[in-house]
Amino acid sequence: MAATEEAGFRPTGEFSQLNSYENRVFDIKLEPGQDQARVIAKFYRPGRWNQQALQEEHDFLFDLDREGIPVVAPLLLKNKASLLEVSGMFVAFFPKCIGRMPDELLKNDLHQVGRRLAQIHNIGARRNFKHRAVVGEFPFTPEENLDFLSHWVAPELWPRYERACEQIIDFLNEELDSQSFIRIHGDCHRGNLLSRPMVNDLGNPHNEFFFVDFDDSAMGPEVQDFWMLLTGADGSEESQTERDLILSGYEELREFPDQQWSLIPGLRGLRIFNYAAWIARRWEDPSFPRIFTEFNTYTYWAEETEALERIAWSFS
Repeated sequence: MAATEEAGFRPTGEFSQLNSYENRVFDIKLEPGQDQARVIAKFYRPGRWNQQALQEEHDFLFDLDREGIPVVAPLLLKNKASLLEVSGMFVAFFPKCIGRMPDELLKNDLHQVGRRLAQIHNIGARRNFKHRAVVGEFPFTPEENLDFLSHWVAPELWPRYERACEQIIDFLNEELDSQSFIRIHGDCHRGNLLSRPMVNDLGNPHNEFFFVDFDDSAMGPEVQDFWMLLTGADGSEESQTERDLILSGYEELREFPDQQWSLIPGLRGLRIFNYAAWIARRWEDPSFPRIFTEFNTYTYWAEETEALERIAWSFS
């Protein structure tokens, strides 16, 4: 409440906490007579991003918002900035935006999602991040995460796990071209895709799709924002159909670099062991053992090892 008042709002004292693993997010009710009835306060986890990196996330959102691309951009506060530091934590405030995660995406929906991605990437390609991550390298490199996991993976599985991860890292080191990277969403899965009902200029109802949570926005290849939207397994008919539909919308506005499709297995493998390292590094946070109940069991590491091996074998 003190941070909300310092930002220039008048809260009623009524609030609720929203789900967020990495940060702490609150829905706060405001007194009448303000521009907003409610605001969403996002307290960034201390030590993860510095102020310059957080500002780049906000500037990307402002760039998109100025072009009319639907995103939830932060509000400017009493200090004329979008960030406020309170008790050693950075906090931003966002308007409350109503939307829902779609239960399923139909053909026309996937086409629209592709167009939205192209709009984001067109803006993202205009300039580079200077303080944010390169895909796979924040806050630790893949090699550092793998070394950290050596103390967590079941000892009898570690040689297999390590070998598979090293093959994935070698593949990405050889295939990724950081010179071609652009600003991307970075964590573009369906949980970060919302829709809301709209009416077009002809009075016809339709769903408008927009992406939220740019917390992991980074410099990376365009395909990173594609593969997590696909529900089918690599190479399956379902995955290919979804890919083609998203691509049909995307290429109405932006050409897609087809050579990047081959990166998907490596990027998937990278996410698997980086995700495990993220959970392990957060294990002292009391919420993590409650949420990830299967983590650090033999079964967990056995399944992870098998998944990583299947990816590594696909390179040969």
